[in-house]
Amino acid sequence: MADRVVLYDGECGLCARVVQFVLPRDRHDRFRFAALQSDYGQAALVRHGLRTDDFDTFVLLHQANTPAERVRVRSDAGLDLLVGLGGPWVLAAVLRLVPRFVRDAVYDFIAARRLRFFGKADQCLVPIGSARAKFLA
Repeated sequence: MADRVVLYDGECGLCARVVQFVLPRDRHDRFRFAALQSDYGQAALVRHGLRTDDFDTFVLLHQANTPAERVRVRSDAGLDLLVGLGGPWVLAAVLRLVPRFVRDAVYDFIAARRLRFFGKADQCLVPIGSARAKFLA
């Protein structure tokens, strides 16, 4: 059962690609998705004291929608996502040996240029078929 929610920039081409990457690899059905700009995303940001106008931040909620909900952001969120996919992706855990300030500096470099590198989505990601149930409003 899904207990993790990925909050992503709904207008970012890179973010859409990340979601498209995760969907077929989420074999244990651990993840749900919501745009940072959505009502769900905005409420989660407020709950955790995060800026509601900063869409450069990748957010992963663990134990989402429970009293034990906790938040991971930036490179920590990305690593948690990869490790949560299981299989060979758990090898990404070795990147935790790299100090967070270094990982986050790389994250910030890419985030600041993501629209230039990957473009802006012309429309919000619209899931089809069974993937539709993985998206929260």
